[in-house]
Amino acid sequence: MSKCYYQIEMNNTTNLKASHYQNSMNDENISKESCPIARSLAFAGDAWSILILRDAHAGLTRFDQFRKSLGIAPTILTRRLATMTEEGLLEKRRYSEHPPREEYLLTAAGRDFLPVLFMIGAWGRQYRGGGKLVRFFDVENGTEIEAVAVDEVTGAKIGTRPIRTVMPDES
Repeated sequence: MSKCYYQIEMNNTTNLKASHYQNSMNDENISKESCPIARSLAFAGDAWSILILRDAHAGLTRFDQFRKSLGIAPTILTRRLATMTEEGLLEKRRYSEHPPREEYLLTAAGRDFLPVLFMIGAWGRQYRGGGKLVRFFDVENGTEIEAVAVDEVTGAKIGTRPIRTVMPDES
């Protein structure tokens, strides 16, 4: 079994000190990792899954809506929706009996993925920006949303302080 071991030091920039992946990376191997990042990537780490979650948060629920929005092949979409349903990010609900049709709704876990989407978007705006980009606004006060990751316990912005990783078998 590979390890998710790293230590991040802060010196003007963030440096990843060590990362050890001894086994070949596939969904079965990484879904059993002790590292929560690896486990999460096992089912939500591909672009299609993340874009499906983005569209679900935008209100899309039906297969044809996802397919039209993403331009994705039906076979790939079917697999991604099945995986996301099995993993508890989406749930299927029948909305028509004749013909039988189902829609995909966000679960609590799927709704909790929204901040992750916003952090990916913030990173992309900073490092993959250029040209015209979609902007997001808070409906109640009209201000543009600027996502940052903050440690709830200390209130510190993540990435501004040293981080130490403790493996499950360590104290």
